[in-house]
Amino acid sequence: MKLAETDLRDLKQAVSLLEQDTITEKMTQFVGKPLDYLMDRLPRKVEDKIHALVKTALHKAADTALWSLNNDPNRQASTKTNKVFAAISGAVGGAFGLTALAVELPVSTTIMLRAVADIARSEGFDLEQLETKQACLEVFALGSPTSTDDDAIDTAYYATRTFTAEAMQTLSKELAEIAAKHTVSQLTPTQTGKWFAALIEKITARFGVVITEKAAAQAVPIIGAVAGAALNTMFTDYYQDMARGHFIIKRLERQYGYEQVKTAYTAISYANKIH
Repeated sequence: MKLAETDLRDLKQAVSLLEQDTITEKMTQFVGKPLDYLMDRLPRKVEDKIHALVKTALHKAADTALWSLNNDPNRQASTKTNKVFAAISGAVGGAFGLTALAVELPVSTTIMLRAVADIARSEGFDLEQLETKQACLEVFALGSPTSTDDDAIDTAYYATRTFTAEAMQTLSKELAEIAAKHTVSQLTPTQTGKWFAALIEKITARFGVVITEKAAAQAVPIIGAVAGAALNTMFTDYYQDMARGHFIIKRLERQYGYEQVKTAYTAISYANKIH
């Protein structure tokens, strides 16, 4: 079954969004200095602390953001409003530097996750479904550089999808079977908690890297509150793009199947690279 013309157009939009420059590359252009150089100047203890903060922030965001929106599928997303709130929290982070990260990060992560869920809802997804909540969290693993362990034949997007799917392997056989059958109603609160804990553990490995890079960029003396706000706006804008592309793909996969959409996605991505 071939994709309908409108669906093919949506898929091309998703490829364009998901295969754009990584957030790391965008931050490097903004700061004007290699982030590797700035990262080397951060003490190792700071990096470890940031990763711990990211994990806590994702847990808090998942507990609040995904349950604080009205479950109204196909409602238009408020992308501009979300960027305004992100800019405000970024201004605080930029003004006070690393010392404010413990306060600013949970706030900005919740704002970004709300923005992601808002887009999921606009693409027709039910926010009460576990699969939707999982897909919202997966967005934070998208856009960072793929590692050498990722499948070389995959696009960056599908390589990351494979990466996050590995969280399933940490679950019990019972949980994995329930998830595979999409029988969400059978999950107890304890099982749901284990599910999200395993997923967040995997996502922190990637999202923690870009947050550490952002912290390194904001540690530059000239950054300040204005640039902190700009960085947070950039982050929110970027992950809204990732969310839009991700949920277009998920929507098309529901209609055409995973393999067919992946094949079409890969062909479009390859064609874009050679032109």
